[in-house]
Amino acid sequence: MKRLSGKTALITGSARGIGYAFAEAYVNEGAKVCIADIDFAQAQTSALGLGDNAISVDLDVTKQTSIDAAVQKTVSEFGQIDILVNNAAIFSAAPIVEIERSDFQNLFEVNVSGTLFMIQAVARHMIENKIKGKIINMASQAGRRGEPLVAVYCASKAAVISLTQSAGLNLIKHGINVNAISPGVVDGEHWDGVDAFFAKYENKAPGQKKKEVGSSVPFGRIGSPNDLTGMAIFLASDEANYIVSQCYNIDGGQWMS
Repeated sequence: MKRLSGKTALITGSARGIGYAFAEAYVNEGAKVCIADIDFAQAQTSALGLGDNAISVDLDVTKQTSIDAAVQKTVSEFGQIDILVNNAAIFSAAPIVEIERSDFQNLFEVNVSGTLFMIQAVARHMIENKIKGKIINMASQAGRRGEPLVAVYCASKAAVISLTQSAGLNLIKHGINVNAISPGVVDGEHWDGVDAFFAKYENKAPGQKKKEVGSSVPFGRIGSPNDLTGMAIFLASDEANYIVSQCYNIDGGQWMS
């Protein structure tokens, strides 16, 4: 029997990258998956690629009506939600003296408020239906420490770690486990934008920052989405029933806590 057989997962920000890798891994482990993303066209394409055990939904985690609709569609299609993965997030970088208030608000609205109110909506469903579920939040190595040019993103991911701890302690009495994954540097389409930020503020050639970051990883290379899927499967499975409010580093040895 596969580790997630009979389970249904709602994964935010899963049209591509880490979220899609999780969705594919979950389907391979027997789960049904809802690909939820603000890029609905890509979400539809990604869900089609996973076959009959995947559906897609248009999700903007900054809008409560969109959150409620995504939960309702997943439940109406698959019956219930057993697993929530909060993966939707955005990135920004700037020196302290150049941070815009709107940029701060946007990052916290997606990365923190989006995570909180997705937890709330799915937890209400789980409690009402007496589902002993699993909620997995995507934190970051950036939430473990500050970085000179990434203050707002670091703060938002630190908030996700703290939120995971509080939600885990509050919801375990209902049989709902809340934990987090803290990736290090992971390759993907987003690196084009990240690299551009550092090229601007650190006077680096395009691609230089990514190369430097990869060479600094003790494991010897930058991570890939597939490096994270084992932990994502484990935390969604019954094997993790006694794990509460924890945040696991998957970073090739860059940060120890």
